[in-house]
Formats: sequence, structure tokens, C-alpha cells
Amino acid sequence: MLFHLNCRWFNAVILASTYVWFVCQPHAMAQRVTYEREPIDYLNAKVNDRVAQLESRLQSGDVKLDYDSQYGYLKSLLKELEVPLSSQSLVFSKTSLQLSKISPRRPRALYFNDDVYVGYCQRGDVIEIAATDAKQGATFYTLEQDAEKRPRFVRDKGGCLSCHASSRTQGIPGYLVRSVFPDAAGRPKLGSGTFTTDHTSPFEERWGGWYVTGSHGEMRHMGNTICKGDETTFDRDAGAGVLDLSDHFRTDVYLTPHSDIVALMVLEHQTQMHNAIAAANYETRLALHQSFQMNELLERPEGFVSDSAKRRIDAVTDDLLYYLLFCEEFRLTDPVSGPTSFATDFQSRGKRDSQGRTLRELDLSTRLLKYPCSYLIHSDAFAGIPDVARHQVLTKLAAILNGRNRSDEYDHLSSHLRREIAEILRDTLPEYVDRERAMLSDDVTRRN
Repeated sequence: MLFHLNCRWFNAVILASTYVWFVCQPHAMAQRVTYEREPIDYLNAKVNDRVAQLESRLQSGDVKLDYDSQYGYLKSLLKELEVPLSSQSLVFSKTSLQLSKISPRRPRALYFNDDVYVGYCQRGDVIEIAATDAKQGATFYTLEQDAEKRPRFVRDKGGCLSCHASSRTQGIPGYLVRSVFPDAAGRPKLGSGTFTTDHTSPFEERWGGWYVTGSHGEMRHMGNTICKGDETTFDRDAGAGVLDLSDHFRTDVYLTPHSDIVALMVLEHQTQMHNAIAAANYETRLALHQSFQMNELLERPEGFVSDSAKRRIDAVTDDLLYYLLFCEEFRLTDPVSGPTSFATDFQSRGKRDSQGRTLRELDLSTRLLKYPCSYLIHSDAFAGIPDVARHQVLTKLAAILNGRNRSDEYDHLSSHLRREIAEILRDTLPEYVDRERAMLSDDVTRRN
């Protein structure tokens, strides 16, 4: 099951001039219906993501972006946003805003860190940026590539959501890595199907329409290859184990000549992890908002949380944990390695415990991470989840790591792994310690 997070159902309350109960609404559908209204108000609510902060500093004159004759504002922008060049991933399918600028001979470059994604096209009119706000999730911007104008980030007002708010993004404005069957011009052959990929995806479904550099043994992916003739014909062997992309396009006109396979694997996990966090944020706020509105109608005490709202929050925290702990992760059958410094750069940014361990440590032999608990648990986005849901996630996580929860879906976590992840979290996430202690205290109280 590729998208466990999209498969849960819940009871939702929708209020109009009078209130109506809707039973068994699909999770993603409820998000699409409500994220443009209160309490989310996605298109209008103020955000404080990294791009919004940079825009404020630009307008105040505290910082300036330098324009380069070849790359425009790209290099300066990446430096200000602290996005590493080694994260460069190259996509040649026509599946984004500036599709006329993209082809197998002129791929689009994508750069990212933990909370910002930057898209650059050769001869593009704009640089495309997406930034993660701690409260509102994915926010989309463009920066015009014009040296004659003062650089200014323009926030999208809904145009990007035709692709970036669907079941592929867990029903809320979000991110996705899409794998397609591309023709010689980079157009996706939609009749052959497409895949939205993450850490659960079979290797053979990944990176159609992308360039991929790195080693991966006998495993095969869809990268570095175009479809010829019949839509159902696709040669995965042709794109395997590529280290040099210069036969495909001019690599010297990009900031690096690579599209690192490890960066792509991290990108796949991270995009859907961000979506899972934002979905938990949205659903909790919606559940509480609707419960509080019902309090007024039913003359219940202020702050009362209905059983329906509690069930919704309980379900969405289960969904988040499922993704956070890499349930159903695809098992690698051969080691993976990339040709750039990305793996080192990525691991160096991790919070480390007293033994020097970090959740960012890569495995790349049988799975993505050595400790299968997402490093985004340390992110501002995770910290921005409303307290009631975040506390519940951490309490449930403590129960799993302490062995109290032995559900089959967490069988991939050995006792040794559970202990190591718990030890790392105790040293790097103080709030986890608080919730673990509270759980143990509750256990003592129940026994007494």
C-alpha cells in the first residue's frame, strides 16, 4: 500500500447556516473542502517561512540578492536560504510550471534543504520556490529573473494547487515527487500511468522523467530513459548505474553535473513526510474548530472537545506515526551510493546524542536511514502541530519505542532499534522526554 496516509476514514462535522453531520468522509476530501476556509484560510493567512523572512529582509535592505549573468538570482538565493548545491536533482519531464523550458536536453534543476525547495530552469522567466511554514505547511512563490527589477518574492494565490493539492499530496497543499513515462520531448505518456513516489515505492517505479547519478547494484529504476514507440515499452536497464550525464545534455551549464540518487531518495521521503505533518496540523485545527463551534450551538462548556474531534485527532496522529516510523518502507536489495557530497552534507546537519548518533544517519544498504524515525521530528513544522496532537504523537511514539505497543505494523522495528531511537530522542528532543515521563507516570497511577 503506497499511501497508507490517504486510506483512513473519519467522521467530520461541517457547519453551514445550520450544522450538518457528514459520516465517513474520505480524509483527503475533507481537507480539500476546508483548507481555504477558517481556521486554515490557506490563501490569506500570514506565513513566517524562510522565504517570507528573506522577503522581509530584502525589503528592509538588510540583505540583497546578487544577479548572475548565467544563473540569475539562483546562486545568491541558495546561499541565503542555506540550500546545499549537492542536493541538485534534475528532472526533464514537462510536469511543472515552466514546462516549455524543460526537456531531456535542458532539465529543470531542483535544490532543497529541510524546509525549502528551489526550482530552476535554464532561460527560465522565474525561479520557483516552495517553503514550509510551521503552521500553514507548503507555501509557493516565484522570483522573477530580471536584473532590471528589484528582486521580490510573489506568493502564489492558488495556481499551484491544481497539482500541489490533491490525493498525491495527502489532500492538502503540499509536495510530491512524480515518476512518469516520458517521450523524447519530456512529455509524460499519461496513458502508461504515473507514480507518486516515496520511501515505500518499489525501486522500479521511481524517477521516470528524472536524471539519476549513482550506484544501485542490480536494482532498476526509471531514470535516465525515455520511451520510444509503444507506450508500454520502457528499458530500465538503459538508465542503470549512470555516473556521467554529459551524453544526455550539457552538464557544464548547471551548478553541478549530477542528480544524486541519495538526494532523490531523501527528497521522496521528505516531501511526503512534510505532507503528513501538515495533514495532522490541518486536521487537528479543523476538528477543534468545528468542535468549539458546536459548543456554542449546544451550550457546552468553552474548550470542550467532542468525542468526534478526539477520534479525528487520534486517527490523524496514527497516520503521522505510520509515516514517521517508515512503515512499509521498500527494502533495498543492493547498496546505494551517490557521486557527490550530499550524503555527508545531509548527515552533518543532524542533532546528535551523547554517543554521537543522529536520526539523519544514512543506511543505504537495506533502507534509507539507519534509525527509521524521520529526522523531521526535529523540524519547526513538527513543533508547529497543535499541542493536543503533537503530545499524542510523542506519547504514542514512546509507547512503541518502549515496547508497550507491539502492533504488527511496527514489526520492522527490532527491540534494539526501538531502544536506540528512544535514546537519540531523549538527548535531542526534550519534549519527547516529557511525554515519556508522563506516560510512565500514568502507568504508575493506573496500577495504584
